[in-house]
This record gives sequence, structure tokens and C-alpha cells, in this order.
Amino acid sequence: MARTLFGTDGIRGLANDEPMTPATVMRVAMAAGAHFQTDHGRRHLAVIGKDTRLSGYTLEPALVSGFTSIGMDVVLVGPMPTPAVAMLVPSLRADLGVMISASHNPFHDNGIKLFGPDGYKLSDAVEHRIEALMATPEDLPLAGARDLGRARRLGDEQGRYIEAVKATFPRGMRLDGLRIVVDCAHGAAYKVAPRVFYELGAEVIPMGVEPNGFNINDGCGATAPEAMQERVRAEGADLGLALDGDADRLILADETGHRIDGDQVLALIAGSWLADGRLKGGGVVATVMSNLGLEHYLARRGLALVRTKVGDRYVLERMRADGFNVGGEQSGHMIVSDHATTGDGLIAALQVLAALVREGKPLSEVARVFEPLPQILKNVRFSGGAPLEASSVKSAIAEGERILGAEGRLLIRKSGTEPVIRVMAEGEDSAIVEAVVDRVVTAVRDAGSEAA
Repeated sequence: MARTLFGTDGIRGLANDEPMTPATVMRVAMAAGAHFQTDHGRRHLAVIGKDTRLSGYTLEPALVSGFTSIGMDVVLVGPMPTPAVAMLVPSLRADLGVMISASHNPFHDNGIKLFGPDGYKLSDAVEHRIEALMATPEDLPLAGARDLGRARRLGDEQGRYIEAVKATFPRGMRLDGLRIVVDCAHGAAYKVAPRVFYELGAEVIPMGVEPNGFNINDGCGATAPEAMQERVRAEGADLGLALDGDADRLILADETGHRIDGDQVLALIAGSWLADGRLKGGGVVATVMSNLGLEHYLARRGLALVRTKVGDRYVLERMRADGFNVGGEQSGHMIVSDHATTGDGLIAALQVLAALVREGKPLSEVARVFEPLPQILKNVRFSGGAPLEASSVKSAIAEGERILGAEGRLLIRKSGTEPVIRVMAEGEDSAIVEAVVDRVVTAVRDAGSEAA
């Protein structure tokens, strides 16, 4: 039986609408807590973090109620990056962690991401088990009046995470003399991110550090890096970095304001770690969205590019299964598993900065690792039905694949977090690539979708 509640990255939806209502979220906590309460001779513990969305105030107490009602204690850490929650779970010997966030989505969405006792995101099988437990709430093991859980604030969560992130930077290396624009997207890292780079010696120019519950990801951050890029140029900074709402995603800009995406970061880290003898697995893991230019670059270095379906959890699953320690997504999720159990924008940024300091060159030279092939991605929003099943759409896809040939790629997929169909193509000729994408987009739209 397929999962119906969990998507590619936890549970996500419109705030205060199903499934993102306090009632449903409380049931998720009860079911997840019941699944992880395996040792009835001790107190069990859940860690809860959140980003800065207004709706976090409704979902956080719902989770607390769910966990404590089945006898599980709770530690609250407030606004903190998703990778901080993942790090704190094993650090505190907790049984699971929950991050309240819709990542890069606007404020009116929210979601929850769950982590097991090892700090890794839950497998499909565990998520399926939690859904099954939710289907029969009358069977969930409510605690007696004397056995209810307690909730408390951790208190030193920021310092713990900051020190863990700084420890991934080479010992003895500093960022003195570098001016860095740090865009926190008015999100979960608005306090910790500027401190990491400041404490390592950089002059920090902060952006997106005034959250008000509504402005998370609004014209800023990793999904809208143009403001950060312009700030780099205006300030004459050495580089800029933009995080998303929960800080597991990173987009960089060099000293000219030129954007550097996740594929270039992957190539840079892979090359640097290969030179240091730290790269494992004989390559890197990325998704079907990564540029063919990255694949060609790695092949020239004798390295493989192993592709997965979209979603950093699938990248990580493949990394763990096959012994890779570097992986990520073009969109900016970077996983360096020597240091983290999930994507971490700050740790990824420090790996890039280590290479920058070591080479003593501007980022425009260090991070332009390969020449990407022309790649175009367009989104088509749909309100229902199955537009990809239409014969006209199938015909447009087949014709596009024929035109692009063996040297190009055409990828069409449904988003796992919103009602959008993504159409991506790449090849040697940008005009041909764009024509192929437009043809497929038109076919999808004509089949009943609404343009994004």
C-alpha cells in the first residue's frame, strides 16, 4: 500500500488546512512516538525544531501534546535549521526529531520532517508504518496520568550547532579578510548562520535576518537569490550565500554576483575531496535534474555520477547504500555525510570556503568548475486530472526526445510537494532545447493544466 500522507520530504501542505492542522499533526506525533517507543523501561525523548512561519505556533504545541500524551518527553529548540535538529537527535540520545518547516515554500505553507534516532530521515517503510498507526488512533497507547511526558527548552541549542558546524572547517584555517553576504531568507538560520562565519573571522553582511512570520523566502534566500547577488555587487563583497527557509539548501554567488548552483558546488567539493584523498565511493550522487556538464566533468576525472529521483532523502539513501560521502541536488541541497546526516547549507558553504582559502583565488575562478550544457526548466501548474496521460502530451514528449537525440535529455515529472509538473530539457543547442520544452509545456497546458 502506498503512502498517502508523506511525500518526498515529510508532510507538507497549506497551513491550518489538512493535513497541516493541529489535530492531524498531533496524531502524527502520537503514531510516530508509538513507533519509536521500543524500550518501555526508560523515558523516551523527541526533539522539536521549527522555522519562522506564523503557523509554527499552532503546530509546535500540537506535536508536544501528541508526544507527551503517549508518555514521551520533549525538548524544544525553537527556530533552528533542519540539519541542527538532525544533529541534536543523536547528540541528546533522543528517539526521534521533528522539524516544522515547509523548506523553500512561502509562509502560508508548512510541513513536518521526521528524523530517527540516528539523525537520518525516515525510510518509506517507517513512514508507511506511522500512517498505518494513524488509521486506528483508538489503538495508540495513551499514557496514564502519572506517566505523561514533560516538555522543556534545551537552552544551548544554538551554541551546540554552531560549534558542530565550525568543526567541519579545517583546523587552523580562518576566513579573515573575506567579506561575505549571508542571506538567511528570514528563516530558521537567521541567528546561527551569521555567527558561524563571523566567529571564523569573516566580515558578515547579513540579509534576511528579520523574520515576522510572513516574510520567509519572500523575495530572498536560495530560491530567490537575485537580491543576494545584487547585494554582493553593491557591497563589493568577496562572495554571497543564500540559504532557504530551513537552511538545508545553499546557492552561492561569486564576487561578480554570478550565481553558482548546486551542480558547481558538487563538482568543487568532489574535486577538492578527491585531491585530499577524502572522497569515497568513486564519485558523487545527484538527481536526474543535475546537468550533463557535471557528469562529463566527473567522467574526465575518472569519477561516476550516480543519479537518483528528485529528493535529498533519495540521494542520501543511495550514498549510504553504496558508500559515497558527497551528494546533492542542483537546487542546492548538499550532503557531506562525513559531517552531517542530511543536507546542510552551512556545512556545504564551509567546504567551498575551505577550497577558496586554500587556493587563494576569487570564487569566480574556484567555483566555475565545468561548463554546463544549456538546460531549461519550466513549470506547469495543474488543478487535477492526469495531464501526462494525454496522448498529445505523450506525442510531444516522444518528439522532443527524438529531436534532442542521444546527446540531450528530456525529463518530465510531477513535483512531490506541490501540484506542478516540471519540464526540463538539456542539450548542445539552447534554441532547440527551449523549443522542445515549450512544445511539451504547451501540450500539458492544452491537456487541461493551468500555467504556473
